[in-house]
This record gives sequence, structure tokens and C-alpha cells, in this order.
Amino acid sequence: MDISGKTIVITGGASGIGAAMARQAAHAGGRVCIADLNEALAKEVAAEIGGIAVACDVTQESQIVAAIEAAEDAFGPVDVFVSNAGLGRGDPSHAASAPDADWMLNWNVHVMAHVWAARALLPAMIARGSGYFVNVASAAGLLNQIGDAAYSATKHAAVSFAESLAITHGDEGIGVSVVCPQYVATPLLGLGDGDANGNLLTASDVAQVIWDGVRTETFVILPHSDVAKYSAARGTDPARWINGMQMLRAKAMSAHGKISVAEFYKLV
Repeated sequence: MDISGKTIVITGGASGIGAAMARQAAHAGGRVCIADLNEALAKEVAAEIGGIAVACDVTQESQIVAAIEAAEDAFGPVDVFVSNAGLGRGDPSHAASAPDADWMLNWNVHVMAHVWAARALLPAMIARGSGYFVNVASAAGLLNQIGDAAYSATKHAAVSFAESLAITHGDEGIGVSVVCPQYVATPLLGLGDGDANGNLLTASDVAQVIWDGVRTETFVILPHSDVAKYSAARGTDPARWINGMQMLRAKAMSAHGKISVAEFYKLV
């Protein structure tokens, strides 16, 4: 899909990957609506790129609908919806130790926000015979994030929902990409572009890979190419994969004395 002249909504668009995507989309001629909990920061980015900003809590279906309506009032029908908002809390101790509230927050942000956007947009997109969903998941949705079971489980669900969208609506003109990056220098890890090195990519790097993938209508977009190799190994020999992940967990414990998701990028 050529995004020039297209109406694009990006959730979590005020910082990190979302802000980088917004800047690149605007540079490519897209008309961008930034939807974010941080309305003040969203307005700063929107002013910079000539877009609009909307306060949006993606755990609320009504606010996703309101963001879509604001974008359509400003720019016309939404052509591309980027479900980018995300979070990570980590496991307090064992794999089932996170409270129900954290599990439901992960579920709503990483899965239901994607569902609610599709529910709001699909009827009109199908009628027009065009539309595109970019669902930002994670390499954890193909592999696993050691130390955050709720994150891993819901990112797996996000990948599955993207597959359902593609399978069900691909022949109706609806494009779908699911993005599965590993570690990125973003506020989610308490990092910025200056911290990137080696396998730790910048948000701008990842945004460029995503938009390149949208242009070629690639379903699984992998900013870190090694993820394809790891995913294949996981599918070929699950027992060996689990053993390797157990060893990686032990390495993390040895290095940090605990499972620190924010420090994990240093080990891979």
C-alpha cells in the first residue's frame, strides 16, 4: 500500500515506535491522527508533523471509536489503523503471580484494542474494498518474553487475531501486517535512540521497516531478522527450544539476580 494521501491513525503515537511511525508517515504524505494517553505529548508530535492529536485510552472501546471519528472528521475515511499502544509490567515472582488487573490490562491493550479498532472500521473498509491494519505485537508473540507471562500470552493472541483478519478479509481488499520486533530503544525499556546498539534498534529503524513492510503488504514484519530463525527452531524442536530458553533465564538470573525485562536486551 502506498500511504501517500492516506488517513492514518496511530495509537501510542506520542513516543517510541508510534511517534517514529507518525513522523515517517507524514513525510511520506500521509495524514496522521496520533491517539495516545499522553495528550500533551501527542499534540507536540502532531504540531510537528501537521497532524492531529486525540487523547485515547485504548482499554476503552468508546475512546478508540472517538479517535477514528476525529480522524475521519479531519481527513476523511481511515485507510490505515496502527494498533501500536503497549505495555509491560513483568511477573512479580512466579509465572502466574501477576494480579488479575495486570492480566486484564495486558489483554485489553494488546488484544481487545486491536479487536475494537477492527470492529469499528471493517464494515466501511469492506464496503470500499480497501483498508489496512498494522497490529504491533512483539517477537514475544512468536517466541516468549521470559519474566512476563501476561505480555507473552497476549502478544501471542495479537498475532493470532491478525491472522484471523488476514484469513477472513484478505479477499475483500483488507491488508494486514503484524509487527514482531525484539528489543527497541523506547520509553518502554526506559531508553532512547542514543542507547541503541547492535541488536537494540532505534524506534526510527523499526518504523522504517514497518512502513516498508506495509508498502509491500508483508504479513509478518520482523525488524529483527533473527526472529524468523528462532521461530523456525521453536516449531521444529519445541523441547530443545524450551531448554534453550531455560538456559537463557538462568543466564539472566546469574547476571542480575532477578528477571529484569528491561535488562534482557543485553543478553540476546
